[in-house]
Amino acid sequence: MNASQGVVITGLGAITPSGQNPETLWQSVRSGTSAIDVLAGEQFDDLAVRIGGQIKDFDAEAVLPRALARRLSPVQHWAIAAADQAMRAGGIESAADDLPWDRDRAAVIAATGSGPVDAMQEATRRLDADGPRSVPLTLSIHGAPDSAAALISQRFDLRGPGQGVSATCASGAIGLGEAMRRIRHGYADAVLVVGMEDCLGPVNLASNSNMRALAAGYEDDPTAASRPFDRARNGFVMSQGAAAILLESADSAASRGATPLAELAGFGAASDAHHPTNPHPQGRGAASAVVQAVNDAGLEPGDIDHINAHATGTPAGDRAELAAFDSALGEAGRTIPISATKSMTGHLLGASGVVEAIIATLTMRDQTLPPTLNLDDNEFPDRDIVAGHAREMGDGPNLAEAAVDTVLSTSFGFGGHNGAIILRRIARPATPSTDATDPSTGADDPSTKESR
Repeated sequence: MNASQGVVITGLGAITPSGQNPETLWQSVRSGTSAIDVLAGEQFDDLAVRIGGQIKDFDAEAVLPRALARRLSPVQHWAIAAADQAMRAGGIESAADDLPWDRDRAAVIAATGSGPVDAMQEATRRLDADGPRSVPLTLSIHGAPDSAAALISQRFDLRGPGQGVSATCASGAIGLGEAMRRIRHGYADAVLVVGMEDCLGPVNLASNSNMRALAAGYEDDPTAASRPFDRARNGFVMSQGAAAILLESADSAASRGATPLAELAGFGAASDAHHPTNPHPQGRGAASAVVQAVNDAGLEPGDIDHINAHATGTPAGDRAELAAFDSALGEAGRTIPISATKSMTGHLLGASGVVEAIIATLTMRDQTLPPTLNLDDNEFPDRDIVAGHAREMGDGPNLAEAAVDTVLSTSFGFGGHNGAIILRRIARPATPSTDATDPSTGADDPSTKESR
């Protein structure tokens, strides 16, 4: 890799159940606060599983003109709001601003497993009830998985490639990796990556429940449902939301005086080629993705300081992931501290890789490892899993006084899709205020000020 083509993060955005800006998301995760609750709405009453992570109190019309907001799905509202936050953090308020890059070399990637599935479901209901003329004429445009990329490129007049990346739950990580490669190899100066997902509707919940993929039996205690690595785990908890990361070349950031939050240093992706839903028992594809990411970053396994694991809380998935770490990282993999932040956020599916890259970035900024909740009976006591409470530097058995300079973040999905990224600390900015912000503007969001 040419050193001049290093790829750095200069903006973050998040609309999640844990917080509607990056700082609030991070403080919620850092404090070990669960965002999982019983789902609100009569449409969930007949479902076997009625828990999840919902976006609450979000005002789409504070982000978009009313007419456009009414035509779009909530997942697109969240994606655009997260993109606004990330761009604002990078110093770009609107399309009218003079961009620090050639507009033809600024791209957008929308990473999602399913896109705006609610739009298709509603159109099908209308077709059945009222006939063909009731189907929205914009469905073919706004109902596509890549639609958010088009909407965001138009919003900021970004004229480089706009595309969707879909690889189920690995979509976000793979979207980030593909963006990194585009910048690294000189095809773009900046790429805005937005992970988005909203499968928290009755159809998708019923399907995943029927597949026995979801954590079941926790309606009376929803915050206990997501329990990665615990012996009692019995599935994942679905959440909704969106997150955005602005990537650009290190040269670009330096030339315009932007403060990089972290470097995206390595990426790997692979397929299990094994089963539609079950991971390969030895984590074959996951291990390959991790090896690729470590090599791509020019690291050795022992150089990794922390792992933000995919760790959804499925019995087979958590076991296979640790097997993959054994294969890819050897003995070093058994001493690296591991956090499973889906124990708090739930699983945002295609958006999760971007959400967890934000968490990894802020982990390095604050030198604090986020906790894993609900690890009451650890099935893997030989691993250093950060349980119960956040771990400050120097507080754990394997950290001594070392800094967290590199984080491995993994994302694996149905279909055997596997992605892994390596984030590297550049410098530790001053810790900002933790005040929350209006999700529609990012105003007074500390994460929006570090790059200005």
